Amino acid sequence: MVHKMEKSTLKLKFRELLQAANFTSQNEIVNYLIEQGYEKVNQSKVSRMLTKFGAIRRRNAKGDLVYSIPTELNVLKISSNINNFIQSVNYNNILVVVNTSPGAAPLVARMLDSFGKAEGIMGTIAGDDTIFIAPCLDITVNALFMNINNLLDIEVR
Repeated sequence: MVHKMEKSTLKLKFRELLQAANFTSQNEIVNYLIEQGYEKVNQSKVSRMLTKFGAIRRRNAKGDLVYSIPTELNVLKISSNINNFIQSVNYNNILVVVNTSPGAAPLVARMLDSFGKAEGIMGTIAGDDTIFIAPCLDITVNALFMNINNLLDIEVR
């Protein structure tokens, strides 16, 4: 059965496979999703989705390292995407500032830190509801702002 590559159905399928916690590599996830009819999925997209969902690798009952959603994120009901916690994203000449719902900043900052230098993120500092994001030397603050909006799946207005 071939599915249209729709964001919402892909996200639902992705969440299901993370909850099953049976996949030991990103390539296994890619191959599974392709078999399910999501033809435009690649390792890069899977990597970004793993980070967006806050997935970690942990040992299952057999002792294999598998991708799963950590218990602490299940408590937060990660069925809502992490971008639901984002209130605003702004920047100045020095850094990008993300405002979140109260208590969500550490979770969002940890996710952003996991992207690291590949997305132009030197590092983050998180309070309760505010995140400061410092850019790497080789990226402009405006480019980092655009990357952050893309990573958080937010439309820039």
